[in-house]
Order: sequence, then C-alpha cells, then structure tokens
Amino acid sequence: QVQLVESGGGLVQAGGSLRLSCAASGNILSFDVMGWYRQAPRQQRELVASISREGVTNYRDSVKGRFTISRDNAKNTVYLQMNSLKPEDTAVYYCRATVYGSRGSWGQGTQVTVSS
Repeated sequence: QVQLVESGGGLVQAGGSLRLSCAASGNILSFDVMGWYRQAPRQQRELVASISREGVTNYRDSVKGRFTISRDNAKNTVYLQMNSLKPEDTAVYYCRATVYGSRGSWGQGTQVTVSS
C-alpha cells in the first residue's frame, strides 16, 4: 500500500549523469529491500540496484562502478546516481519496495534516454 514516486529521468548524452529519486509515502525502513529496476522496450524488467534495510547494496554487473544506490531515511527517499551513462541504459526506471514474503510495490516509472 506504499506509494512510490520516481523522478529525475530525462534525456542525456552518452557519458553523462542523472540522479533518480524515489519518494515513498511511508518509512522506507519498513521494507526489507528498496530497489531500482529498469525495463527497455520488448525486454524483461531487470534489477539494476538494491539496498537492504541494513544498508547492504547490490548491483547488476553491467552498472557496477557507474551507478550508486543510496537513501535518505529522514526523507523516505531512495536515490540512484547514474554516471557514465550508455545508450544501453535507456529504459523506464522503476522503484520497488519489498517486504519478504509479500509482493513488492512499484512506482510508475521515470524515463531515462541516453543518446549516442
């Protein structure tokens, strides 16, 4: 029942940077994991990065060293800093809040387009 609102997407040239924000309507520490996913046209939605309640982060291999997930608990907001962007990063990026054993809650997504 949490509401998640993503923002910060846009059009950027290859090599540029964007910072995405995910604002939650409740305490993000209520969730086991907060994550960023992305979905390109005609492709499956895939995990990009996640951060656990304990602060442990993980990243898919293709973004390691380029993307950083972080959070501001006081603002109930999770961020995804994306540097050295590549055209293959183009996708709709979604925020997800998960409690283990339950279905996750999704935001509506924000478009990231990286031009070459």
